[in-house]
Amino acid sequence: MSFRTRLFVIFAITIFAAVTLAVAIISSATRREFERSDSERTQTLVQQFRKEFSQRGNEVVARVERIAESDAALRVAIDANRPEPDYSLHYKDARALASAHGLDFLELVSGSGTIVSSAQSPARYSYKEPWLLEPVNWNATGAFLRREDLADEPALALEVVRVMNAGESRLYIVAGRRLDQTFLASLVLPPGMRALLYRNLDPAFSAQALVDSSGPVPEAQKLAPLIENVRAENHEADDTIQWTFDAASAEAFHAIPLDGRDQKLLGVLLIGSSHRQVVTLVRFIRNVGFAVGGAGILLTLMLAAWATSRVTSPVKQLASGAREVAAGNWQIQVEVNSRDEIGELAHAFNQMTRQLVEQREHLLQAERVAAWRELARRLAHELKNPLFPLQITVENLVRAKNQYPEQFEEVFRESTATLLEELNNLKVIVGRFSDFAKMPVPQLEPLDLNDLVRSVLKLFDAQFSASGKIRAESDLAANLPAIQADPEQMKRALQNLVLNAMDAMPDGGTVRIRTRQYNSTVTLDVSDTGQGLTTEERDRLFTPYYTTKQHGTGLGLAIVQSVVSDHGGKISVESEPGRGSTFRMELPVNSGSKPLISTADERR
Repeated sequence: MSFRTRLFVIFAITIFAAVTLAVAIISSATRREFERSDSERTQTLVQQFRKEFSQRGNEVVARVERIAESDAALRVAIDANRPEPDYSLHYKDARALASAHGLDFLELVSGSGTIVSSAQSPARYSYKEPWLLEPVNWNATGAFLRREDLADEPALALEVVRVMNAGESRLYIVAGRRLDQTFLASLVLPPGMRALLYRNLDPAFSAQALVDSSGPVPEAQKLAPLIENVRAENHEADDTIQWTFDAASAEAFHAIPLDGRDQKLLGVLLIGSSHRQVVTLVRFIRNVGFAVGGAGILLTLMLAAWATSRVTSPVKQLASGAREVAAGNWQIQVEVNSRDEIGELAHAFNQMTRQLVEQREHLLQAERVAAWRELARRLAHELKNPLFPLQITVENLVRAKNQYPEQFEEVFRESTATLLEELNNLKVIVGRFSDFAKMPVPQLEPLDLNDLVRSVLKLFDAQFSASGKIRAESDLAANLPAIQADPEQMKRALQNLVLNAMDAMPDGGTVRIRTRQYNSTVTLDVSDTGQGLTTEERDRLFTPYYTTKQHGTGLGLAIVQSVVSDHGGKISVESEPGRGSTFRMELPVNSGSKPLISTADERR
């Protein structure tokens, strides 16, 4: 990016940020004000609903009390309490009384709780209504919500119970009005608001049970989570519904639970407030802000063009000189024509190129020396691993010759095989290091880690026995899948970890090797019961040339990490001071099915 462009961008961002901040503050304040207004309107509507609910209840109470005072109810009370009443004589009485008094539901029930006549379900006469016999002062009880099971579907009713006494005769009058869209239509709503009613009469959410003043609500399923929340918790809840992709279609809902006489949820009142007005206003504010921002950016473009014309020329010279340096011409010099900051920068650039020329040769020589030192350290470290089994094998030969001459021939044959194998390893190591100063690229083949662990532990058997303080344990997973790996590299890596564990336990302890499979990964853990590591030591443990030992090059664990990385895996350590250490190698089972990027190749 050129200096001219950068300066323009800085000015543009400044103006854009200022305009954006102003738009954001105004939009936020507008939203908060509308939210406050919506909250007030919602509370007003809730109060109106409760007032209307109470008024409807009072109307039902008045109508039921008029029925209780009527001669028709008196006749029913007397007939219903005869020794052998004939309820069929009053089959149509409840319907006639309900129609005369403008009620949707009416049931006349005898003192024993038996339905004498029902307006909404005439066939239910002689059925029992045991809940009426509860010890309740019905004449002092106001209206309450109740579920009415009708022939076609259940309904939600606002009902009242009154008791009529005629001598020793008693008659319960249960009457009410339907709570539905007609009730919602009677509410006076402010612009942008509406009321919805959900009749909670089914075990599961029913879209048909949600209505507004005009009938069933389209796309009622979008309100299901809010209603389910109220059904589950039985308390008020809020949610915002986005009806379409247009933000203006959003509607905020406040849900209020409606309980029956037994505190069971029978309905949910939802009060919706449209966001269209506030979204439209916010869009207008945003458009005005963009227009102001565009004008500011245009002004910025002209200001940037004037300002950069005075300073870009020397900057371009510096850029051209930097490209020459990047191309390898470290002797380039730029002209210095000013004494300001740009001139100081050009002078510093010229001084830098002179110093780069002087330091290039020193750097090349230092890199060559460092490379040979690293090669020598790695070679020495790698040669130590096969030399150790050679030493052990020779010691075994001497011990067998002196102490067990009758077994010398057998030991000699096994030892010579081991000697030839390790000498061949030495030859391979020397050949690879002489080939190039890097870890060799893994030669992949199927490898059973359990067999590798057994062979390495067998190799160290003599040293464990000679020490007498260190013992080895293995916990090898059954049916462990083979991995694609270089057997020699993995063997040397595991030997390094075992040697590292032994060095960590100068006073003796236990070396434990464990294999496991996790999904598509095989893990190999090498644990010791030594003195452990500090946090700083753990962080630097795999750094080349870092060591906590008195005699060590610090390449052992770095080489182990290189081997594991070349096999597509990773190695980590878990340790605390005084609690030992665990080195974990994680190797993919399918490492052979995808190309490996060797860290040795990266060092080329």
